[in-house]
Amino acid sequence: MITKDIYIEDLVRDYPEVVGLLADKGLVCVLCGEPVWGTLGDLARSKDMENIDTIVDELNRVIVAKEKPGIG
Repeated sequence: MITKDIYIEDLVRDYPEVVGLLADKGLVCVLCGEPVWGTLGDLARSKDMENIDTIVDELNRVIVAKEKPGIG
């Protein structure tokens, strides 16, 4: 499960299917061409985003849908 405390490098390695959604939200990451270190929450704060919990929920829906097709 993804939380706002997950490190970006762990997120990209463990859940590569969410990289596109991150980019769509303006949260570029290592695979997107901009090296980022720290947590997902750190990255969101650096972009002045206040809706990180909503984004985390969306990311978790993506990984659940991948694990269980037909859900999400």
